[in-house]
Amino acid sequence: MDWGMNNRMAKLFRPDTGRAVWLAIDHGYFLGPVSKLEDPGRTIKPLVEFTDALMLTRGVLRNCVSAQIDIPVILRVSGGNSIAGPALSNEGIQTSMEEAIRLNASAVAISIYVGTEHEHETLMALGQLVNEGQRYGIPVLAVTAVGKELEKRDARYLGLCCRIAAELGAQAVKTYYCEDFGKVVKACPVPLVIAGGPKLKTEVDALKLAHDAIKEGARGVDMGRNIWQSDNAVGMIKAIRGIVHDGIAVKEAIKILEGSKQKK
Repeated sequence: MDWGMNNRMAKLFRPDTGRAVWLAIDHGYFLGPVSKLEDPGRTIKPLVEFTDALMLTRGVLRNCVSAQIDIPVILRVSGGNSIAGPALSNEGIQTSMEEAIRLNASAVAISIYVGTEHEHETLMALGQLVNEGQRYGIPVLAVTAVGKELEKRDARYLGLCCRIAAELGAQAVKTYYCEDFGKVVKACPVPLVIAGGPKLKTEVDALKLAHDAIKEGARGVDMGRNIWQSDNAVGMIKAIRGIVHDGIAVKEAIKILEGSKQKK
């Protein structure tokens, strides 16, 4: 890994902890105006200071985020699908590496759909993106998407996805937490960050998810709905940050969350 690649990775994962809290707001590229993300700029304004990076599309970056922010950007470069279409897996690269450089991205993100009818296309797109990333020193984050088939989120399937992504050259992988997650971590030679997925029943469930994932070897979280759809979004991201960077227990994280509610 050359200097530029290392420098960008160091911005994404805090050097003092080796971990990361990323805020995902790229959902609109296939879900449209998700609840509480209708106005992305307004949603993230109170949260930006507590995140280590923003994951988003070029459209939201250009139109909703101030160029004055000093937060690394993970630019989603894949798309072309929608929740209304016949197959969420029918996704390809739609933002160029040149565009990512123009937008000063610290990394680019692409979804892969292993085990679907579009497996080959998405894996070839990942390989192409890695080649371009190596050329320009920009890390690639592979996202192990499962589309509408959430039941696929088990260790055997996710382990397969993560290992393939690493073998094809991704510098980091975003995946789901699952039972026996430690096995997924051990079989993947690059950092894993976990997705929050659809909003969980309670905020405590999201805190436990983050805690257990970090305990089993995840290098961070890339959460969206479980933070900004919370009625106490600032408290949630503070609590998640405590778990990831300070190693606090869930009980302590709950205290941060409740303390933030009282200050409102």
